[in-house]
Amino acid sequence: MPNMSMVKNEMPSQEPDVRNKNFLEVALGYTEEQAISEAQRCLNCKHKPCVSGCPVQIDIPAFIQKVAEGEFEEAYKIISKSSSLPAVCGRVCPQETQCECKCVRGIKGEPVAIGRLERFVADYHNAHSTEKAEKPVSNGHKAAIIGSGPSGLACAGDLAKKGYDVTIFEALHLAGGVLVYGIPEFRLPKSIVQKEIDGLKDLGVKIETNMVIGKTVSIDELMDEFGFETVFIGSGAGLPRFMNIPGENLKGVYSANEFLTRINLMKAYKPDSTTPVQHGKKVVVVGGGNVAMDAARSAKRLGADVYIVYRRTEKELPARAEEVEHAKEEGINFCMLTNPIEINGKDGWVSNVHCQVMELSEPDESGRAKPVPKEGCTVDIETDCVIMSIGTSPNPLIKSTTEGLETQKWGGIIVDEETGLTSREGVYAGGDAVTGAATVILAMGAGKTAAKAMDEYMQSKANA
Repeated sequence: MPNMSMVKNEMPSQEPDVRNKNFLEVALGYTEEQAISEAQRCLNCKHKPCVSGCPVQIDIPAFIQKVAEGEFEEAYKIISKSSSLPAVCGRVCPQETQCECKCVRGIKGEPVAIGRLERFVADYHNAHSTEKAEKPVSNGHKAAIIGSGPSGLACAGDLAKKGYDVTIFEALHLAGGVLVYGIPEFRLPKSIVQKEIDGLKDLGVKIETNMVIGKTVSIDELMDEFGFETVFIGSGAGLPRFMNIPGENLKGVYSANEFLTRINLMKAYKPDSTTPVQHGKKVVVVGGGNVAMDAARSAKRLGADVYIVYRRTEKELPARAEEVEHAKEEGINFCMLTNPIEINGKDGWVSNVHCQVMELSEPDESGRAKPVPKEGCTVDIETDCVIMSIGTSPNPLIKSTTEGLETQKWGGIIVDEETGLTSREGVYAGGDAVTGAATVILAMGAGKTAAKAMDEYMQSKANA
């Protein structure tokens, strides 16, 4: 029987004043009863508008119908035809601006909780299934993947299913890319990421860690000496940006990339960790995206009084509404229309941030209201730690060591939008290495697009 409730089933979660003191996952997930109830809200629309909002084209109504019938494993089989990382995507994808924003139920009420249902299905499978993925028969061809983030994992999974001998080369000591070094444990438990990676290994995907492509080995060597016939570059955008204001070299100033890597990858929040990270008493996070929210919420869990400083208003915050809401619930302070212009210090350490008060003018090229200085208005914020979260760029190492690889001025690799093909024959790219910092699911979509094109390229060579 259809559930015509105008609102989603609420997601169970830790209480704010409890979770802001630990790194355990905030959202606890649906029960079977809640999942079935939410799935029964789906109208199973004939034209499937939600699918058009999914970068990897999951058959959303079909998997939700199976959930409504209590056929959870069948639902998982439907999702896994399109997605290599359902437990991850169910947690971190911005469904509200993708599949859910297309949902017909959202016209007069709240859309179906597609992301929460995807997470439930993946978690149910991981908890109950003991079967390993069957390794496909080899087709005799080798493909190299640079980077084990979302785009690389998606590309590797699709190629492995077609019988390719796939090897992922990862610069860090653990696979997962931004999923392990960037997104905090309380949003995405690392055991979930490892489970997804283990599934790819079952398909035959090999992962070589501590391999810095461009230093340890070049793309040319991969193809000329190691026998890889096609290569996918999914190396992400891990080069942090700074504001280039006075005082950024003071002790206590971090990039969000470094701060989160120390906490997430190196477990610096644990008492027995050998990796240091500053437990600031008063932390200022500069920026308004999801990474800024992650950094702020992590600093809060280390015991700090945290302030997010952003040069526009709350309306223009690029972070997911859910992340902003969670940050507020956990006690994060928001300083809107405020822009740092200098970081001051004492004895080499940060002591305060001198900020310009802003006001909004006409929209800029991004379509958002443009912040301009409010003449004569400044404010000082006392702090002992500043975290810069104003964006990242692709690492220039691969560009500088790969002859003939064309890139944008800002560092993004130039590709054919329909295939992911770069200016080098047989070399493809996708994800943040192409677009700059974006979402997990968009990176996965790019990896899947490239995998399809790489397979077609190899077939055309074999038939030539």
